[in-house]
Amino acid sequence: MRKIFATNSLTWLPEVEDVEIRSRTVIVKGPRGTLTRSFKTVAADIYGNKAAKKVTIEVWFGTSKQNAVLRTVMTHIKNMMIGVTKGFQYKMRFVYAHFPVNVNISDEKDVIEIRNFLGEKVIRRVPMLEGVTVDRSEVKDEIILESNNVENLGISASQIQQCTKVKNKDIRKFLDGIYVSEK
Repeated sequence: MRKIFATNSLTWLPEVEDVEIRSRTVIVKGPRGTLTRSFKTVAADIYGNKAAKKVTIEVWFGTSKQNAVLRTVMTHIKNMMIGVTKGFQYKMRFVYAHFPVNVNISDEKDVIEIRNFLGEKVIRRVPMLEGVTVDRSEVKDEIILESNNVENLGISASQIQQCTKVKNKDIRKFLDGIYVSEK
């Protein structure tokens, strides 16, 4: 059954400087930078009220699936606000049984090279997505990924994890890899 009108609203985080909305493209500005995201595929009305510091999304005559998109879009906008104020950080740990994994990070901190994984001579290179930086931690066998955009950060972390996937062996026994340990 269709619901005639569904709405959801979100107030800005205190440190957010500005939220612009132009034809379902949301631009969030904060102390750490600017994030832009297009919601053109969502059949909803997105409004911004700068005086009240609110973002409102409305769906008219939407099915239950279309109404469920409201909360998803609100969460995306909230993650953008958190990104430009606090940022996001993932910590990844190296796990190995015998052959120690060696990791080299480029000078620009946008490419990671993984060497000696399971004793292989292959050098695995993983470029980070836009806005993601990778750095070593003080803790042994740990790297830190940081970004304002949580989606690019998650994709970069998953690419690192997937490139160290053990193939043609029993994964219950061979637990080697680089895994996300903390978000």
